Formats: sequence, structure tokens, C-alpha cells
Amino acid sequence: MEKQEFRAAGSLAAVFSVRLLGLFMIYPVFAEYAHSLSGATPYTTGLALGIYGLSQGFLQIPFGLLSDKIGRKTMIVLGLTVFGAGSVVAAVSTSIDGVIMGRALQGAGAVGSVILALVADLTDEESRTKAMAMVGITIGTSFMVALVAGPILAGAIGVSGIFWLMVGLALLGIAITLFIVPRPRYLRVHRDTETVSGMLGSVLKNVELLRLDFGIFTLHAMLTASFLVVPSLLHARLNVNSHSQWQVYLPVLLLSAAVMVPAIIVAEKYRRMKAVFVGAVVALAASQFMLVVGKDDVYVVLAAITLFFTGFNVMEASLPSLVTKTAPPEAKGTAAGIYSSAQFLGIFVGGVVGGWVHQTEGSGSVFAWSGGLALLWLLVAVTMKQPSYLTTRLIRIGDGCTVTAEDLAAKLRQLPGVAEAIVVTEENLAYLKVDSKTFDAAEARSLVDAS
Repeated sequence: MEKQEFRAAGSLAAVFSVRLLGLFMIYPVFAEYAHSLSGATPYTTGLALGIYGLSQGFLQIPFGLLSDKIGRKTMIVLGLTVFGAGSVVAAVSTSIDGVIMGRALQGAGAVGSVILALVADLTDEESRTKAMAMVGITIGTSFMVALVAGPILAGAIGVSGIFWLMVGLALLGIAITLFIVPRPRYLRVHRDTETVSGMLGSVLKNVELLRLDFGIFTLHAMLTASFLVVPSLLHARLNVNSHSQWQVYLPVLLLSAAVMVPAIIVAEKYRRMKAVFVGAVVALAASQFMLVVGKDDVYVVLAAITLFFTGFNVMEASLPSLVTKTAPPEAKGTAAGIYSSAQFLGIFVGGVVGGWVHQTEGSGSVFAWSGGLALLWLLVAVTMKQPSYLTTRLIRIGDGCTVTAEDLAAKLRQLPGVAEAIVVTEENLAYLKVDSKTFDAAEARSLVDAS
């Protein structure tokens, strides 16, 4: 990766990070904070926690498509401004209705897809995978840092102070976008990172991709519902209030991450992805039923939370990889856009349904509902096809190419390790699905140059 590309990927990862930090920091402390808001009930608390996912889920794809027309930086600044405005509304509100409105506005600043499109604008095809990995690592790290930092900051400045901090983070993100992120020379549609409206129908008919969309929907529904009741459970069993619960989350997250790394190595290197995937779903389901039957035992509670975050981290690492492997090479960005929308809609449903179940049936029933959802996911996971272990590669085609797109694609499909190939003439790109163990990138490059 060249210096300019590293700067672009690093600065855009920072923009992603400052936004996600704010959103996730309130997860472990919001349920307790809601008790101080007028009109709060378990249901409205869940609605406030999850509603940003509704606006985010519906606006993620439109934001990306609009950025093709009016510019990436313009949309990122607009989105962060909306996010900051929502944070102000949530910070000054003393009622749950005001916080709900603020959270909905926060989600309306749906800039995630735009950031990924700008990463693609600023990197060449050979460096893009590394650049996207940098952004992905930042997202995962931000989540883990936020769960630990949220309780600490809530104890120091209060949850309203965290909302004010989000305003500052939004302004920081705007400054990074305007003054540090390079400006692309021109905008292109990148099928590997962006949603292409004409491909939405075909992707939505792909059963294997829908299984993965259901998986990320379920994962984040369970996460959001859990944070409506886990903080009070930890308080009751460990006598630790929400401001001090970082002492629980930190070792749990470190242990779960330590388990995740070898699990992903086994899944990818030894091609046991389905077994690891199904095992992670089993862990998630088991964690919920452990909390149903053993929520009065502190050791069962701690074991269940550790098991949950272990499964969660494995899924957060493996699901995007599976989407890449499963999607047609020219539809990878569209598949990722639908997947991302499913994630945010899962956050909304987890908050709303989890809050309703908590209000009508009690905290234990929230875990039972999440466990039932995990069992349904297990049925979907067990019946999925074995992953192909193919990765997407892009090869730029020079203007001097003398063969037709169909002929060039046919030649590329004859190369060892190439399972699929499609040439998009208007983009001067060949999209390949390859087995990285046998694919020779230099051979493919030579073939394209000689055509």
C-alpha cells in the first residue's frame, strides 16, 4: 500500500471509529440511565437504544447511492452533521421521547457505505483489500474499546456527557474528512464496495446470502436485547453498578478475543468455516439459556456472558468474510450493503422486541426470546452450503485491450484457481472469484496485458 493510500485508509478508518465509539459507548450504561428520564418504561428504553438502527438501516444504501452523484466528502460531512445534531438532542433531553428522537437522528447520519466507497476511490485494486481490512479492524476495536470506556466515562461525565462527547467526535470526524482525507480525482462506481441498484433484485434472491443476512440481523438483535437486562443482572449478582462494570467487560472481551483468533485461523486456514460458524451459533444459543436457568448464580452469569461474547466476536469476524465468499464477484458491494442494512435493522428489532418482552414478561424472558432466535439461526446455519473459500480479485484492464469482454472473461476462467470471471467494460475491470491457494495474480495480469 502506497503512502497516500495508507493515509486515506487510516484517516477514513478514524472517521468510522469516532462515530462508532459514540454509538456503542452508551450500550452498557443506557438501561440504568433511562430510569432518570421521564416517561421511561422498559419498552421505550429498548426503543431508544435500538431506534438508531432503523434510520441507519433504511438510509445506508440511499446515502451511498447519493454520494455517487454529489460527492463522498459532502455526504460524509452531511451525515456527521446529522449525527452530531441527534447527539445534541439526546444530550439535552430529560424525557425518553427526546432521547428517542435524538437517537433516530443519530442513525440518520448513515455514512458507513459512503466511507467504504471513498476508500475504494482512493486506493487501487491491488491495495483495496488491505485498506478495507484496516477499516474492518478499526470497527472491531472500536466496539471493544467502547464497551469498556462507556461505563468509565458514564461514571465521570454521565450518559448525557457521553452524548455531548459524541458531538465532539462528530466534529472531529468532519475535520478529519475535510482536512486529512485526500480528495479523489474522480468518483467511480465500485461493484466490490458499493451497492449497485440494478443488482439488488438478484442479490435478494440469493438464498445463501439471505442466510448470512439473517445471521447478522439475529446477532445484533441479541446484542441489543441483552444490554437491556445484563447491566441490572450484573448489579444484582456482583453488586457492581453500571459505571464499574467495565471491570467485568474488559476480561470477558479479552478472553473472548483470545478464543476468536484461533477459531478464525481454523476456519480460514484449515477450511472448517461451517463447523466454526455453527459452533459459534451454538455458543450464542447456549449462553442465553444459561442465563434463563442460572441467572441467580454469579458463576453461571459470568460464564454465559463470556460464551456470548466469544460467539459474538467469532461471528463479527467470519460473517463479512462469508458474504465476500458467497456473493458473485460483480455483486460483492451490493451484497455487503444489504448485509449492513440487515445488521442495523437487527439492532432496532432487538431493542424494540427486547424492551417489550422485558416490560411484559420480565428480564428472564428476554434471554428466552434471544435464545429462541438463536435456535432459529442454528437451523438456518446447519442447512447452509459449505462455503466456497473463494476470494474476490480485481484486475484493471488497459484501454488498449483488443478482445471482447466475453472472450477475455473466458480466457481468465481457464487460469488455475479462477472459478468465476466477469469483465465490466465500462469500468475497465475484471472481477474474479479465485482460490488463493492456486491462483497466480502475475499470470492473470500478464494475460490481461497481452489481450
